[in-house]
Amino acid sequence: MSHFIQLHLLTSYPPANLNRDDLGRPKTAIMGGAKRLRVSSQSLKRAWRTSALFEEAIGQHRGYRTKRIGFEAEKQLLAKGIKEKEAREWATDIAKVFGEVAKGELETSQLVHIGPEEQAAVDALVDTLANEKRSPEKEDLDLLRHKPTAADIALFGRMLAAVPEFNVEAACQVAHAITVHAAEVEDDYFTAVDDLNTGNEHRGAAHVGEAGYGAGLFYSYVCIDRNQLVENLKGDTELADRAIAALVEAAARTSPKGKQNSFGSRAHASYLLAEKGEQQPRSLSVSFLRPVSGQDQAVEAIERLEKQAKAFDTAYGAGAERRFVVAAEPDYRGPLLEGEVVQGSLAELVDFLKADQ
Repeated sequence: MSHFIQLHLLTSYPPANLNRDDLGRPKTAIMGGAKRLRVSSQSLKRAWRTSALFEEAIGQHRGYRTKRIGFEAEKQLLAKGIKEKEAREWATDIAKVFGEVAKGELETSQLVHIGPEEQAAVDALVDTLANEKRSPEKEDLDLLRHKPTAADIALFGRMLAAVPEFNVEAACQVAHAITVHAAEVEDDYFTAVDDLNTGNEHRGAAHVGEAGYGAGLFYSYVCIDRNQLVENLKGDTELADRAIAALVEAAARTSPKGKQNSFGSRAHASYLLAEKGEQQPRSLSVSFLRPVSGQDQAVEAIERLEKQAKAFDTAYGAGAERRFVVAAEPDYRGPLLEGEVVQGSLAELVDFLKADQ
């Protein structure tokens, strides 16, 4: 069973605003002396773990992030006939298990990633309190689990500032995606017309605005520590394989949701290089320290990635025991890498990444 799985993806987006900064414009970064468009790792991970692909693959082994566990507990208690004052007090006691709660409030001070067993424990406690018409006792509030069997928590970890003993170390690291070429944020000047304005009295637009956007070919890097993932899932290798498959498919086939209704910028990865082995992980972002230019940017970007991987192999020894390439670029001429490299479909890649392969 390979310790590390590394994914290198190239995904091209048309004009879009996938991930906004505090001014509502696409995020950027300076790399190699040139401005690049950027999508944060937080944006990518949320898009993946909330995607229909991920949810269908993982099923009940999925958590959710919220500050509102106290609100939901209160709502359930009220629905079961508990008076408002008692419901508020009991729900506050439940919320405090998961984080700090300000006086008079029900929200926890930070978002909490809750696993399915923890939610089931909360629901069971609410039923008990409602049926027995009593407040929770100390032993009732044993609601947190050290390693909940939620694939997204196992992959991306969680931090509980108020109860750090229930933190989960992330088994997956995700880099910020950047364009392989220089890119600029542009402005879309737009207007909205009032459909009932005949123009007899006023011919101007009902609304005028600007929206930032950018287009580019993005490099994304993901590293999965399979050993940590299996440990986080209490030794369940089958669930670990499902989690890896769900993550890989979501990373290759789903897009961040930012401004999708305005830009329709959904995209699949044009190229995916997967590596697995015991070797220490490394990003291939240095391939694009010098921005890609010219008319065949996708082909050049792929060649640079593979040449850089080969250069690292020459300098430091093989960077992976086995590699797999999924290429949806029509002009791709085949792997430049040495050693065992398989080329195939995404479905075949999922089989390749299983523990026993």
